[in-house]
Amino acid sequence: MRTVTRTRSAVRPPEVRGAKDAVEQLSRPGPHPVLRGDLGMVGLPGVVFAPEAGLGLPAVAFGHDWLQPPQRYADLLRHLASWGFVAAAPGSHRGPLPSHAGFAADLRTALDVCVGVRLGDGRISVDARRTAFAGHGIGGAAALMAAQGHQRVGAVVTLAVAQTHTAVHDAARAVTVPVLHLAAGKDTVTPPAGNAEPVAAAAGGPVWLRTINKATHTGFFEGRHWSDFVLSGGPDAKTRRLTRALVTAFLMHHLLGEDRLEVLVDGKVPGTTLTRPRVAP
Repeated sequence: MRTVTRTRSAVRPPEVRGAKDAVEQLSRPGPHPVLRGDLGMVGLPGVVFAPEAGLGLPAVAFGHDWLQPPQRYADLLRHLASWGFVAAAPGSHRGPLPSHAGFAADLRTALDVCVGVRLGDGRISVDARRTAFAGHGIGGAAALMAAQGHQRVGAVVTLAVAQTHTAVHDAARAVTVPVLHLAAGKDTVTPPAGNAEPVAAAAGGPVWLRTINKATHTGFFEGRHWSDFVLSGGPDAKTRRLTRALVTAFLMHHLLGEDRLEVLVDGKVPGTTLTRPRVAP
């Protein structure tokens, strides 16, 4: 792995004064220098971001959306690494007809690599009890499927989850760990009413559905890609800023027990709407 950026010095998340201050703190890079590598060592295309060093770290396996390269999420993955997470994103199943089950299996493999392989010349290790799956669009659906039946995963996060497969509802019901669904209020690709809302309502455990009111489906992307010609909207810095803060806070709260960030989990956050759907029996 090689160093790609050095973040500003900082301590662990300080006391915050309300949601606005928490977003300001958590949307900025954390204290750790960041390394970038790839998943080629296990024959799987994709990228890995990690702190420069650390033992017993939390880890996240992230699934990309339809047609997208994992590099379009480098902003979020690098950010998580700066706050002490190992973040891996497989680049498989990028064709027009991806296999949801295959993609879910690759997410599990990516997480297994994070847990089972000493990264950064042996200076980085992951605590298997502090792991999560996450993803955008179809990658969010694959994240839920990957978490289904997984014995150690502690949380799941989806961004504009796509309800494109009947197995997604079954997975949502089977997952009993905390799940955050971030929906985009102006999403015309996977509108919340037909995707995130019914998936959240089917949850088998604690679930949070937070809508970023002015976000579009493609607002979560970074950079440009040829698929922008077939998708409405485009990358949005404000959407990514809120996403960085909300995802980091949720994972730190549920994987690391960081209670000082609870305002970004359960509180009112400007520019978003939070609902707590009834958990399915």
